[in-house]
Amino acid sequence: MLRRILNRTALAAILAVSTAISAHGQADGVFTPYSIYGVGDLSQPGSAYNKSMGGVGVAMRNNSVLNIMNPAAVTARDSLAFMTDFSLYSDNKIFKQGNIESASNTFNINDLAMSFPLWHNMAMMVGVMPFSDTGFSYGFMYTDPDLIGRTGNITYSADGSGSIYKAFAAVGVTFAKRLSLGAQWNYHFGNIEKTYYTTFNDASYNSIKNGTSAKLTAHSFKFGLQFEQPVSARYTIGIGATYSTPATIRGTMESSRFSAGTAASDTLFYKLDKLGQDAVVTIPSELAVGISFKNSGKWMAEFDYSRADWSGSGMDNARGFSASKLFRASVADSYRFGFEIIPNRNDVRSYLMRTAYRVGAYHKNEYYLLDGKKVASTGITIGVTFPVYLGNLGRNNGITLGVDFGRRGSPAGEMIRENYVNFSIGFNFFDIWFRKTQYN
Repeated sequence: MLRRILNRTALAAILAVSTAISAHGQADGVFTPYSIYGVGDLSQPGSAYNKSMGGVGVAMRNNSVLNIMNPAAVTARDSLAFMTDFSLYSDNKIFKQGNIESASNTFNINDLAMSFPLWHNMAMMVGVMPFSDTGFSYGFMYTDPDLIGRTGNITYSADGSGSIYKAFAAVGVTFAKRLSLGAQWNYHFGNIEKTYYTTFNDASYNSIKNGTSAKLTAHSFKFGLQFEQPVSARYTIGIGATYSTPATIRGTMESSRFSAGTAASDTLFYKLDKLGQDAVVTIPSELAVGISFKNSGKWMAEFDYSRADWSGSGMDNARGFSASKLFRASVADSYRFGFEIIPNRNDVRSYLMRTAYRVGAYHKNEYYLLDGKKVASTGITIGVTFPVYLGNLGRNNGITLGVDFGRRGSPAGEMIRENYVNFSIGFNFFDIWFRKTQYN
C-alpha cells in the first residue's frame, strides 16, 4: 500500500512539474526594461498566499496551507495529509519616462508544489517556480543631424525574452513540537535570448545585428529553521530563518554580431563561452529572517527581512549579463510585513466569518544600481482565501485571490517609473492519502 502511494506521488510530481514548465515557457513571465540586466527580473517570493501578505513566510507555520518559503515549514501539517499548491499571476504595468508612457500585461503560472509526510514528524516537499524572467522591447531613432546627414535615418531596437526556473525538493523535521529544521535542494535552469539591431535606411550601409543566447543551469541549497514559543494559552511567538548557498551558473553563452545589406553579409564576431569556465557568474547567497506573532486560529502578523550581496556575482563584466554600463550589481534587500485574520473559522452560519483576510506591505532594493542609484520597489497587498469544503477532506482546501499595488523606479535621470497592479490566484488542495482502513 505504501509503495503504491509513493509511486503515485512521484508520478503526480513529475507530471505537475512538466506541465508547469511547459505552460510557463509558452508565455512571457514579465515585461519590463529593468529585466535587461543580469539574470532578468527576480520573481516575487512565495505562492499566492504569501504574495497576498506582502511576501512574508520565513517564520510562518500554518497547517492549512503549504508554505514554500522555508523548508522547515513543510512539517506544519496534518500528519496524514497530501497537500498541493498551485497559483497563477497576472502582471500589469504602466511605464513612464519623461513624456513617454507605455503599458504591458502578462499572465503566467507562478508556482506548483506538493508535500507529503515521510515518517512521524518528517515531511517532504517538491515543486517548481520561476526564479527570474526576461522580457523587454524598445527602440528609437538617432537624432544627431550630422550623423543623419551623412548616413540617412538610423533606427536602434532591442528585445529580449526568457526565464530561469527553480525546481526544488525539501525535507523537514520537527523536534519537541517547537523546533523545526529543513533542507532544500534547488536546481535552476532556463534560457535567455537578447537581440540588438542597428538598421540603416540607406541601402548602401549594412545593418548590424548583435545578440546573445544563454542556456543556464545552477545548483544550490537552502537551509531553514523555525521555532515557536507559546507566551499564553492563546498567543504564540515564532521565529524563522533561511540561508541559501551561492550557486555558480553553468551552461553556455553564445555571442554573435552580423552585418547584412544589399552589397554583402558577413559574420563580424562569434564566440561560445562555457559558463563556469570562460566566464564565472554566480547567484549569491541569501539570508532571510522573520518573526511572527499569532492568536492561534484567529489572526497572525509577521515581519521578514532578507539580504543578498550581488556585487561579487561577476555579472558586470560578463557577456550577455552586463547589457549596459549604466547597470552595476549591488546589494538586494527587502522588508516585508503581513497580517491575516479569520473572524471565526468555526462559524456555521456565516461563510464570510470563516474566510481568511490578508493585508501586507513591502519595500525592496533591486540587485543592481542604475546610473549609480538604487532601484527600489514599494507596494501594498491585499488578499482573501475562500474555504472550499470537499466532504471528508475538511476545511483546508481553499482558493486565494491577491492584489499587489506597487511602484518601482523613478522618472528622474535614466530611470523609468513603473506603476503596477498584479493579480494572483492560488488553489490549495488537501487530501488524506495515508489514512488506515478501518473496515474491510
